[in-house]
Amino acid sequence: MTQHTFSKTIYAIQHLAFEDLGSLEDIFYQLGFRIRYFEAGIDNLTPALNYEGLTVILGGPIGVYEEQDYPFLTAEIALLKQRLADKKPTLGICLGAQLIASALGAKVYAGHQKEIGWSELGIKAIEHNILEPLESISVLHWHGDTFDLPENATLLASSALYPNQAFSIDHHVLALQFHIEVAEDMFERWLIGHTCELRQAHLSIPQLREENAIHAHALEHAAYHVMKQFLKQIQLLN
Repeated sequence: MTQHTFSKTIYAIQHLAFEDLGSLEDIFYQLGFRIRYFEAGIDNLTPALNYEGLTVILGGPIGVYEEQDYPFLTAEIALLKQRLADKKPTLGICLGAQLIASALGAKVYAGHQKEIGWSELGIKAIEHNILEPLESISVLHWHGDTFDLPENATLLASSALYPNQAFSIDHHVLALQFHIEVAEDMFERWLIGHTCELRQAHLSIPQLREENAIHAHALEHAAYHVMKQFLKQIQLLN
């Protein structure tokens, strides 16, 4: 089968039930794609990571380096290394971006502080930066780990707290530390699911809810343009 045969289905690997494709799912549907989900730790990820079309690796609260507690990570990273070596189209979000960085040989580690909440990115002034639609747009940050920039990666964005917020490898890999996929009407799931983390970090749940109401719609609009351009880059859209 050729890549063109596969092109109308996008595979997505979940590490946590409520951290799904969010607004990106609607975007992909609007652009004529179907979605197939795989659950890390439960499903065999080989079909997803050997897939010739686009595979999206989503977020979750575990660390790339916690392979002793979560042995499935060993196989996931090994399959991802081969996928990246084969230059298959791959999008990573949060943990997904960290897994890509690790598979490319970069160090992934606990950051100096948690970055949770809405704020703007510093979009790098490079030619044809795919994240240009996010200029002056607040995105959702929700992570405690970070990573070094992999060799041969192009840095696309930074934040005030963490310099490595997004990178690309040629045209086939896009890795985003922040959450471009959060959907305004689904954000309450995050506040419920991550309540222990939010309380431990002494963060205001009502404030996060209010910020979502202010910023999420603009992010969804910008995400459409980023994803459409990425699909064109990997030749799944004309």
